[in-house]
Amino acid sequence: MSKAIRVVIVDDHQVVLEGFSARLERELDIDVVATASNGLEAIEVVKLHQPDVVLMDVSMPIMNGIEATELLKEDAPEVKVLMLTMHDNREYIMKVMQAGAVGYMLKEISADKMVQAIKTVKQGSTYFCESVTQTLFSQPINSARAKVNPLSRREEAVLKMVAQGNSSKKIALYLNISYRTVETHRQNIKHKLDLHSTAELAKYAIDRGMV
Repeated sequence: MSKAIRVVIVDDHQVVLEGFSARLERELDIDVVATASNGLEAIEVVKLHQPDVVLMDVSMPIMNGIEATELLKEDAPEVKVLMLTMHDNREYIMKVMQAGAVGYMLKEISADKMVQAIKTVKQGSTYFCESVTQTLFSQPINSARAKVNPLSRREEAVLKMVAQGNSSKKIALYLNISYRTVETHRQNIKHKLDLHSTAELAKYAIDRGMV
């Protein structure tokens, strides 16, 4: 039997936390290991419980979901963040993607779709609910792509150093993160940009004036 997917739910509304937890607790292969009520709590909870997937609300007090996701992706890039929100406008979606989230769902999503989303991102893919997909592609694809930078700030820093010829060991030392974290960032960058070699990464960075 495969290992259950460890999930943390982050939302500032107790009713929402309880509702999502109740939905997911029916699933034998999903384990809700903790909840948090703001972004700052989320960072501590993730450090403590080391989940596979975080369901993250966008609008929260103290620290919002986008800020928390950026910090989480620096410290724990292997954790998959799925954003939960009431908003499906393009500005929110773009900010979420740049922060490092791998999925975006509206809170009205069905239980079945939520389970599907969790399993999809755990396997390394992205997940966007139907209305979000429609919002993203309601303008010509080329125009949308031109505006989207899918990399987080930490991923941009790693990519820049890779393009400059630095090894993962040297990048880890310079950025004060572990070698394993650098390697995870490199794999995430390749996945997001659909590139497959260090040479392609370097060319991408050079073409965009990053080095």
